[in-house]
Amino acid sequence: MKALVLEQYNRFVYKDVPDPEPGSREVLVQVKACGICGSDIHGMDGSTGRRIPPALMGHEASGVVVRTGDGNSDWKAGDRVTFDSTISCGQCFYCRQGLINLCDNRRVMGVSCADYRQDGAFADFVVLPESILYRLPQNLDYDKAVMVEPLSVAFHAVNRVPLAINDSAVVVGAGMVGLLVIQALRLAGCGLVMAVDIDQARLDLACKLGADVGLRSDQADIPAEIARLTSGRGADVGFEVVGLGQTVKTALTSLRKGGSLGLIGNLSPAIDFPLQLAVTRQITLYSSCASAGEYPACLDMLARGSVDVSPLISAVAPLSEGDAWFHRLYAREAGLMKVILAPDE
Repeated sequence: MKALVLEQYNRFVYKDVPDPEPGSREVLVQVKACGICGSDIHGMDGSTGRRIPPALMGHEASGVVVRTGDGNSDWKAGDRVTFDSTISCGQCFYCRQGLINLCDNRRVMGVSCADYRQDGAFADFVVLPESILYRLPQNLDYDKAVMVEPLSVAFHAVNRVPLAINDSAVVVGAGMVGLLVIQALRLAGCGLVMAVDIDQARLDLACKLGADVGLRSDQADIPAEIARLTSGRGADVGFEVVGLGQTVKTALTSLRKGGSLGLIGNLSPAIDFPLQLAVTRQITLYSSCASAGEYPACLDMLARGSVDVSPLISAVAPLSEGDAWFHRLYAREAGLMKVILAPDE
């Protein structure tokens, strides 16, 4: 089969690789669409240490079952599916608590690190454990189904932070997940949703997708503006979707005393944290990792149109052109959000 392989850092090659074979309780899926995730882009240059060449990435995908491995199976050829990006063992303490995202033996599709290698879906076919498969609703196409993975990340984060009806919320970072967090907050009943970013086009899109206000962090005193919009108090809840010291500080200083902050972004492995600011104002922090069981609800919302992902899909391109698209995203080309690669016919 053909696959897009990271042969060396910053260089992908579209090449022939061995056909994968499903084992017991595994399924062979023909890939129809696979999205380029921000973690793939950051992994391309080796900065994360999670995509060590040669690596076959891709964890946001959809396709159709071709055949199953040995043993009984609930799946059959022709089933339209997507899959969770996390492979969990189902046996450890955390899995038994339903916290599959914290599994002691967790593996992530498309990750090639020092601990393990798990081929992803930038290929004609991918082998998947049956336990991470989900059926696609009949009216949900393959391209939109790709978006269930980032959508599940957004809803998992929003569900981590206690919300009350009509709460005010600030979202720092209007990238892919930030824009999905905004829609999730609106569905959760927040009254005032404020988006913060340095990119005006992204803020404009945020307002189209549910934010009431878009604030440029390079042009305004964000905490002062948010205080003005919230009767001088600050936002009830905040979500930081970047992962840099300055953006975390912006989110913290935009909250009211006693507020809550959800931490999603993790661009930096470590930051200078304003401890006294958090302690003296009794801010509660909720970190969020991946997702843990939100797929069925998110697939249903995508199928019903409760969440609009169409404006986030910038391009659907042949898998053979993947190297060029990765580099365009890496260069932060204006107007590009989610690029989906489809195996060549």
